[in-house]
Amino acid sequence: MGSRYTELTLLIFLIYCSGLVFSQLPSGQVSTMSRIYEIFQNNTGSSFAWNNVARESNPCSWRGVSCSTANSSITGLSFPYFSIFTSEFLPVVCQIDTIEFLDVSNNHLSSIPDGFYSVCGEVNGLRLLNFSRNRLNGSLSSFNGFRMLEYVDFSHNNLSGEIDIQLDGLDSLKSLNLSHNMFIGNVPTNLGRLSPLEELQLSFNHFVNEIPQQISRYRNLTLIDLSLNRLSGSIPEELGQLTNLRVLVISINNLSGGIPSSLSNITTLFRFAANQNNFNGTIPYGITRYLRSLDLSYNNLRGTIPSDFLSSPNLQSLDLSFNELEGSIPTNISTSLFRLRFGSNSLNGTIPVFSLGSLVELTYLELDNNSLTGPIPSELGMCQNLALLNLAQNRFTGLLPPALGDLTNLQVLNLQFNNLVGEIPPQIIMLTRLLKLNLSRNSFNGSIPLSLSSLRNLTNLDLQGNNLSGQIPGSIGNLYNLIELQLGNNQLSGALPSMPLNLQIALNLSHNHFTGSIPFTLSRLIGLEVLDLSNNEFSGEIPNFFMDMSSLTQLVLSNNRLSGVVPRFGPHVVVQTNGNNDLIFMDANPSPTSPEKRKSLASDIIIAVATAGTGVGLLIMILLFVSRRYYYRINDDSREEMSIIHEKLLTPNSIHRSNIDFPKAMEAVSDPLNTILKTRFSTYYKAVMPSGTRYFVKKLNWSDKIFQLGSHEKFGEELEVLGKLSNSNVMIPLAYVLTVDSAYLFYEYTLKGTLYDILHSSTVNILDWGNRYSIAIGVAQGLAFLHGCSSGPVLLLDLSSKSIMLKSPNEPQIGDVELCKVIDPSKSTGSLSTVAGSVGYISPEYAYTMRVTAAGNVYSFGVVLLELITGKPAVSGGTELAKWVLSNPVQENKWDRVLDFSVSKTSVAVRSQMLAVLKVALACVSISPDSRPKMKSVLRMLLNAR
Repeated sequence: MGSRYTELTLLIFLIYCSGLVFSQLPSGQVSTMSRIYEIFQNNTGSSFAWNNVARESNPCSWRGVSCSTANSSITGLSFPYFSIFTSEFLPVVCQIDTIEFLDVSNNHLSSIPDGFYSVCGEVNGLRLLNFSRNRLNGSLSSFNGFRMLEYVDFSHNNLSGEIDIQLDGLDSLKSLNLSHNMFIGNVPTNLGRLSPLEELQLSFNHFVNEIPQQISRYRNLTLIDLSLNRLSGSIPEELGQLTNLRVLVISINNLSGGIPSSLSNITTLFRFAANQNNFNGTIPYGITRYLRSLDLSYNNLRGTIPSDFLSSPNLQSLDLSFNELEGSIPTNISTSLFRLRFGSNSLNGTIPVFSLGSLVELTYLELDNNSLTGPIPSELGMCQNLALLNLAQNRFTGLLPPALGDLTNLQVLNLQFNNLVGEIPPQIIMLTRLLKLNLSRNSFNGSIPLSLSSLRNLTNLDLQGNNLSGQIPGSIGNLYNLIELQLGNNQLSGALPSMPLNLQIALNLSHNHFTGSIPFTLSRLIGLEVLDLSNNEFSGEIPNFFMDMSSLTQLVLSNNRLSGVVPRFGPHVVVQTNGNNDLIFMDANPSPTSPEKRKSLASDIIIAVATAGTGVGLLIMILLFVSRRYYYRINDDSREEMSIIHEKLLTPNSIHRSNIDFPKAMEAVSDPLNTILKTRFSTYYKAVMPSGTRYFVKKLNWSDKIFQLGSHEKFGEELEVLGKLSNSNVMIPLAYVLTVDSAYLFYEYTLKGTLYDILHSSTVNILDWGNRYSIAIGVAQGLAFLHGCSSGPVLLLDLSSKSIMLKSPNEPQIGDVELCKVIDPSKSTGSLSTVAGSVGYISPEYAYTMRVTAAGNVYSFGVVLLELITGKPAVSGGTELAKWVLSNPVQENKWDRVLDFSVSKTSVAVRSQMLAVLKVALACVSISPDSRPKMKSVLRMLLNAR
């Protein structure tokens, strides 16, 4: 009894204590939180944040509310991802005079009431304001009061106008982030009079003119980011006075002049990025003395690399690629280096040998497109962390060192366009992680190593342009992941073995000595886009199975000994057959015949036509009978035939809701004559409703186990989320029908077809630069919208010119937005691009990450931009467009060679804008996903290109 009494007493005491804790929160703060609670509950979207909270409970227990230790006051409110649309609560918040921080980032706020600034400016303890990643527009308001405010973040909004003295009263300001907006004018320098500023982030705006030297008066600065603006002029020498500076990023501007030597005196500076500007002159001595990371790529730097440039013990990452540097590579190299990029310069001499053995951290080494000579040093085999080795387009000679087989972490090996000789060493099989091997355009001889088939992870193998002889190893078919095989321009012969079934980009066997008929085993390459068998000694007829290879876009059979009738190929397949003298074309003019033969032939034709007519008549009667029964069955029992599980209208638009007729649509998709387009995952049909309105009905082709639908309900939920989106540049589903094994999605009908059809398949190119630029802006707007969706980013599994529909010549719509929601790449039984998207658009890192990312989407969009700029398809003649563009000299005065001349020649203004867009495209197709801009930034860069 005593024990129960003790427990009851303890329980009463705890309840009493909890009441005391609650009562310690001032009543005014409780009522303020109740008011905020009401505002959230009355605004759709934000109500979920506290939908399980009792209004009478202690606000200190509510999500996002921080209180002092004894719950005596509210110290902060953190509401990120609350889906808040209303700003009504903001002036109410600052009635809590003890608040120290307010975080409303990642919401949907479009404005901030003036009352917020007047009320919150009087809160003495307020130290942090975070309004980042909303939809704020208009100009930046003046901060009157806010004497203790230290951290201000308005990044990733749509704020505009100039910044003058709005922030001058923030005497305690330590961190200012206004990046990813649309501010114009000069870089602001009135940022508080007491100069405690430590971080200044103004990237991705429209700031112009020079970097102001007044920034140097903020001596506590540790971070300056002014990248992706329109800044010009030179770097002020006064920045060298910022003795606490740790990070300086001024990339992607129009800055020029030299790199100031004063920066080498900042002992704290560990990252300096000034890539993609117009800097010229030489690299100053000592610039890397304290740095860990330096990026000066894509400039016009000249002269030699300083002797001390690579020697700093702290140095980890260096990028000088795409400049005009000459001379040799310094011999003293830091052992901490993990990335070294010197590609596309004019460097000469040899690779320093005695430093290589100590580079145990080196992961990326790119020395391509220079004039380096001598043998490839075997000491490179000691850099066992190397994942990428690119020595292409130099003048290296000698044998390929067997020691490279020690690079067991290597994923990419590019040695093309050198003067290497001898046989391919068998040690190459030790590179078990290798994804891409390019030894083309050298002088290798001997046979293709039988053991090459051990490299099971290979996706791209290029051995063309050598002196290889003998047969292709039969085991090459075991390279299951191979999507590109280039063996042209060698001395190969013998029978063709079975090729890897997942080949897609190209199979090039041209300029060899293959004989006999074209083997039937090639028919199994159903995903192949380019097949080149030209300049061999193939004989016999052109096989009809080529017409069943649905992905084929180019078939090159020139200069062989082929005979017989040339099959009729579809309009999307380019066939080259010149140099085969015995071929017969079905549409060729018949040879003259004698009168007797013509009379006999005429009689035969009459008899044949009469016989055929009778047969055709009977066949038509049978087909009419069968089709009538078939269509009656569809009209009467369409739901039973299609096994419809669920159908639903998604759009709130009353016009669409009244026009969409599900039975009529299902009848339309059952008729193959209504097929408009087939893509890798889906088929589009035209469905005409009883009202006369046309719609696209897209059927998902669920032929692979990569579809991860756990249930039809789950897919329906995903479609309902997509159906709530609203963007004119995105194909939004209006309705759907789910059957047992298929899904049918309804969309507005677009009149002009795909961007690919208009850009590459039309006999007359109707897209001038104005239309192309509008398409680029529209696709960028749609993609930026999808990446910034409040319900979570919508990533595209397959962004290509074939998945972009055109409502008019300048109104694009992005399609296939639902695929990433329902496809799991890891479950694919197919090849790489089966789940990575279309060949030519797949980002380089996908081969080893197998993850769909926003950066991968940016790469795909960059390829679309290149298509618009060059007029070329993403893959042409077995070469990917992005690789072709990057292989051209990138000095801006030489970029004309990649532009579509039929467009660029129209005016100087058009050419200038095309070059500006090309610069954006090059940033998007950067090999490194980390260096690609976000889509919102890409959109801003494109708008700046006007």
